[in-house]
Amino acid sequence: MTITPPALSVFETLESEVRSYCRSWPAVFDRAQGSRMYDEDGHTYLDFFAGAGALNYGHNNPVLKRALIDYIERDGVTHGLDMGTTAKRAFLEAFQDVVLRPRDLPYKVMFPGPTGTNAVEAALKLARKVKGREAIVSFTNAFHGMSLGSLAVTGNAFKRAGAGIPLVHGTPMPFDHYLDDQVPDFLWFERLLADQGSGLNTPAAVIVETVQGEGGINVARPEWLRGLAALCERHDMLLIVDDIQMGCGRTGAFFSFEEAGITPDIVTLSKSIGGYGLPMSLTLFRPELDVWEPGEHNGTFRGNNPSFVTAAAALDAYWTDGQMEKQTLARGEQAEEALRAICAEHPELGAHYRGRGLVWGLEFADKPRASAVARRAFELGLLVETSGPEGEVLKLLPALTISPDELDEGLRIVARAVRETA
Repeated sequence: MTITPPALSVFETLESEVRSYCRSWPAVFDRAQGSRMYDEDGHTYLDFFAGAGALNYGHNNPVLKRALIDYIERDGVTHGLDMGTTAKRAFLEAFQDVVLRPRDLPYKVMFPGPTGTNAVEAALKLARKVKGREAIVSFTNAFHGMSLGSLAVTGNAFKRAGAGIPLVHGTPMPFDHYLDDQVPDFLWFERLLADQGSGLNTPAAVIVETVQGEGGINVARPEWLRGLAALCERHDMLLIVDDIQMGCGRTGAFFSFEEAGITPDIVTLSKSIGGYGLPMSLTLFRPELDVWEPGEHNGTFRGNNPSFVTAAAALDAYWTDGQMEKQTLARGEQAEEALRAICAEHPELGAHYRGRGLVWGLEFADKPRASAVARRAFELGLLVETSGPEGEVLKLLPALTISPDELDEGLRIVARAVRETA
């Protein structure tokens, strides 16, 4: 496919230089449906990006679209802060009945604001309020958001530098496999906690992703997560799982931590919890942690009622019978098989793959090659991004609703792009 980059005059002259995705994909998109996007020139693209994980159910999912249109057409409340509405009640009841009760999770639900970093900020603030301590432990290559508190527990040097001020009260520890399994799990962490001269104040909480998406698709072992949960319990630290990108079924189960058999004290959700790509986030926590005073943490856009509508519809359509999890795991096996074949075909590249469910990464020893593969994939009609501290990992994040044929089509494009840039 030959693509002529459009004249992006208004984007180049008026929009800030901070824009990023449009630089990687120089097209002007006009519409989208399912796993495909279409630009204004009529080109079709298969989407292995899925709104950075905000579109687990695909673009303009017809079931969710119908629920949204019906709600808007009857003049349902759009903006409601944290007022009670029928849409909010329906979502809370569905979330309780479909997600929390079947998993025996006791969480209270907080609507902190519409984005993932809002959920993280609320989680950190609550942990500090409950424990009366300031320090938070995070992990190497973590990503938790772009506001100051979230950046303080994010590992990426480029993103941290954008803060413009010192980022304090966060201490990084080695993520699983970071030290190439040469050191027992949590040896350094335990030593610092035990040593009064270590300089580490007793943390209020530990925040972790079970799979580091922006950090390079780094997958924590279930036993490592169980060890972390036990460590937190021994040392009176709250465990926060950031499930913003890996929750809502991305790894198979609704929550990514289910496989490890742990129950975090606090969980953050965003991206696909709204179902349709509409802004929405949640901070979930054990009832005994609900020490907020009314209005102590608030915001204008907590009550995005259209998101409540599509979120409830998504839960009803995809999470009442257990089929979504099975389908995601099956699609994951399909992706893993294709990536295994790519690595076998090109041993000279020193590439290797890793992932869970429908999030996979293909890491290249020659780090710039990942970006070259992504560029060639775009030319061939596939949207796929890179991740990792140096952009060395090709990141595959298709919609969970993608068909086997569409997934195979995209994987064949990836294989071709690797071959043509090798």
